Amino acid sequence: MTAATSVQPVVSPPAPRSVARILAELFPDSTAVEGERALELSTAEPTRQISATIIEGHELRARRVFGDPVVGFAAFLDGTQHSIVEMYRAGGVPIVRGRVGAVIRDRRNQRLFTWRHLVEDALYVPRARMREADWDRLAASGITLRDTTDGDVDASEHPLALRDSAIHRVQKDRERIEQQLAEDWCGRENRPLLIDGGISGAEQVARSGCAVGVIKSHRTLYARGDALSVVLALGRAERSSVFVVTSPKRTSVASWYLRIRDGRGREPMWGLARVEVAAPTADREQDIGTRADEVSRWILAEASPVSLPDGRWDKMVYGVRDCEEFLRAIMGT
Repeated sequence: MTAATSVQPVVSPPAPRSVARILAELFPDSTAVEGERALELSTAEPTRQISATIIEGHELRARRVFGDPVVGFAAFLDGTQHSIVEMYRAGGVPIVRGRVGAVIRDRRNQRLFTWRHLVEDALYVPRARMREADWDRLAASGITLRDTTDGDVDASEHPLALRDSAIHRVQKDRERIEQQLAEDWCGRENRPLLIDGGISGAEQVARSGCAVGVIKSHRTLYARGDALSVVLALGRAERSSVFVVTSPKRTSVASWYLRIRDGRGREPMWGLARVEVAAPTADREQDIGTRADEVSRWILAEASPVSLPDGRWDKMVYGVRDCEEFLRAIMGT
């Protein structure tokens, strides 16, 4: 497979002057931050374990995915984010620049083309902790602003808490534009779309028959005890029984674990992905195993070519890596 760029024009965020220069002019009494890492490298989600309801059989067990891998996906969706503290104002108030992007790459004749992409650039600032005059100066600069405290006058004063609020808001913006693209695809297409990440955040996508989410990180595990041992012992081309992922704020979806590559001699989650598809209706639950096998064969077919040199190549499919390379090129990250 080769990658190609469509004739769709690439629109990058307007930047007549660098954000750092604008901030230096607006706040000459502050010094720009040097040497600080991107915030994405400074945060980690807590680990969790959740017992899930099995809808394929009566217990979670390993199931062999029979049949040859089959190319089934028509397109791939992925997003990215990059945020960094540009400056600290009085009292340790961070001014964070965040950039988010998302793209769908459409596969036609074994080549990938851009179906649609979105990019946003903004400053993430805790308005409740800023002097009103400072906020007004930022607003007058023409830079897009995001209030990370949402008007909460009791927001923490701790610089790290304010910084965490910024990275969480950047993440929400990334999820929003990813969901927007996924909704656009599902509203216009019925061809299968592989989404890097979960699909439960947008109801239209979670209920669509064309959307398949592939989760590579496992800070949350939907298994405990013997069920967890089964998941971690899965061999290549083996999947777990299907279960339901539920959340008060998200749409329920059907899910299962799939080992994409042989994990022998590796850490327990090497080559392990979790898959999400629309939950079946009560009268179709008996068909969910057939659906899981079909989608698993599609995913296994995407294991080649290998997504090297990316460090996550063990569970990253080539189409997602192509999305990341496209976004890196247009966003300069």
